[in-house]
Amino acid sequence: MADSLILEVADFEVDVLTGVYSEETGKPQPLRISIAVRLTPAERYLPDTPLSASKNYMDLKAAASEALPEGLHFTLIEALGDHICETLFLQDERVEAVTVKIVKLAIAEHNEKIGMTLTRERRR
Repeated sequence: MADSLILEVADFEVDVLTGVYSEETGKPQPLRISIAVRLTPAERYLPDTPLSASKNYMDLKAAASEALPEGLHFTLIEALGDHICETLFLQDERVEAVTVKIVKLAIAEHNEKIGMTLTRERRR
């Protein structure tokens, strides 16, 4: 089995324009997002290995916040997940796969987790 490196940012909250129903559109909804990225790892990581041998975790978070086009409404959270995956693939050619989990916080009635998980592999 080949070596792999998974970087993760879990359970951060961001407000995003998303939704299908009239009561959802026009105003940002709170979402809880987790992202896992599988990278081609370096041959070895030593105590003085520079950050460039991996990926900055904040890049993952930025793909689901700062990198979202301002004012764009994502009808489906699946489309938001797809956008996050594509952003991460464009950022770094070492990204082999991305998994995005999105939970819609505003529609939970009894603390249930309503949402989706999307995994995309890089298409070569």
